Amino acid sequence: MMRARKRSRNFIPVISAVALLLAVALPLEAGRAEGADQPETVCIQCHGSLPDQLGAPVKLWRNSIHADNGISCNSCHGGDPKNAAVAMNPSHGFIGAPGEDEVPAFCGRCHPGVLKDYLASAHGRALGKGGPNCVTCHSNHEVMKASLNLINEKSCSRCHSFERARVIRAAMQQTESHIVGISGRIAGFRAMGVDTERLDKGLFAVRNSFHSLFHEVHVERVRAESTKINAELGKLDRDLKVIEDAHARRKVAGAIAVSFMLLMALLFHLLRKTCK
Repeated sequence: MMRARKRSRNFIPVISAVALLLAVALPLEAGRAEGADQPETVCIQCHGSLPDQLGAPVKLWRNSIHADNGISCNSCHGGDPKNAAVAMNPSHGFIGAPGEDEVPAFCGRCHPGVLKDYLASAHGRALGKGGPNCVTCHSNHEVMKASLNLINEKSCSRCHSFERARVIRAAMQQTESHIVGISGRIAGFRAMGVDTERLDKGLFAVRNSFHSLFHEVHVERVRAESTKINAELGKLDRDLKVIEDAHARRKVAGAIAVSFMLLMALLFHLLRKTCK
């Protein structure tokens, strides 16, 4: 009994030490996870503490799709994100902010496909003649995820009537909902361990075709391309239906097997009771 008490007393400091380590380590891990998407570069540390226009970009950036994906100041503006002394030195790759006409090429370093679509559009052809560039619609620091929400009356009517944009958005709305639905179904099967590689590749290609329409302003072209995209989505739908039907049949077969086993167990139980 005395030995047992002694052991339990010896365990108390060990447990306390483990608890203390966990108490310290878990917040550190949480801090790492929370900051993983928003690396605290010297750019952020410096500008984040500055007032008004000098600090505003950091606040805007924190709410952006760039911050969500760990893309920080130096990813766009260059420079050394770890050394404040040379952070904005051109010899360390700092390129600063682009001029109005340079914005598309500036953003296009990471988004070459989007740049190509933009330059081919009426908006891109009007670059340097009063036409919009990337930041006109997407903002410069609070960059929002590309979606049909960017095509809205408040944004578009700054330059022209919203009527044509309204028709284009309506033509694309159903397609976007279809893509989101199929994406969710594929993700569900992937979580169940189903091999979805072929479906993922098919959806990736369709989504790219759909995104290429985001800068198209020709209504009939958008409608025609949306029809083609929906036809491709229809193929993915049919492939998913085959998998869903197969899983449904397996579920029914499993339910029948379980029911049969339960019935056999019940009969065996009744038989034993009768024989006593």
